[in-house]
Parts: sequence; C-alpha cells; structure tokens
Amino acid sequence: MKSFKKYLPLPAPPEEVYLALTKAQSIQLWTGAEVEFTEEPGTEFSYWDGDIVGKNIEFEPNKKIVQQWYFGEDGEPSIVTIKLHEDKKGTSLEFQQTNIPDEDYKDFTEGIEEYFLGGLADFFEIEL
Repeated sequence: MKSFKKYLPLPAPPEEVYLALTKAQSIQLWTGAEVEFTEEPGTEFSYWDGDIVGKNIEFEPNKKIVQQWYFGEDGEPSIVTIKLHEDKKGTSLEFQQTNIPDEDYKDFTEGIEEYFLGGLADFFEIEL
C-alpha cells in the first residue's frame, strides 16, 4: 500500500473551494459528470458516474474534508484527507491519500492529478 500527497494552489478563498468540494452541483461542474454527494458524515458518495465511490467521514467547514474511497469489492478503503490552507493568493489545497494498492498507484494518482485536482484547477481559473 502506498500514500500520495499533493498541494494545489487555487486563486479563491477557502470558503469557495470548500463549497466546490461539498455541493453536488458544484462538484458536477468541475468533474463534468454525474455526482451523488451530501455534506454529511456517514453518507456515501459517487463521482464520475460511480468511477469513484466512498463514504464521507468528517467535515470541518472551510478547512477539512475526510473521506473513505473504496477500491474493488473487498479492498481495504483508502482514506482521503483534503485540507484547505489560506494563503496570500487564495487557498493551498492539500490532498492526501493513504492505502492505495501498489498495482493501482500509477494509474490512480495520474487520474487524481488530471481529473480531480486538474478539474478543480480549471474550474477556479474559469470562474475568476
């Protein structure tokens, strides 16, 4: 199992980034696909028509989101922690994921960078 950590600078305040990550309509805008999401611990979510599914664990408004992402049928869930740090240019988003299966690591992290983090980056540049 491996871990992945990446920082993404975004030109918007943490409040706006948090909304983009926790409101289904906003998530749909930057992912460009069907989303099921409720900002409530214990609820299950689905991004990209079910390509990524998991469970919401914790929400700290404008600061932190903790989720479990599922791998396969019986794979151990992976923990994703997104922290929002205020900085001069807006927000530094810290994306951290643990328990990524070794054989999936390359494909998975490339997908995260391109679609999840890349989608967010595009969304905020278009919005400003």
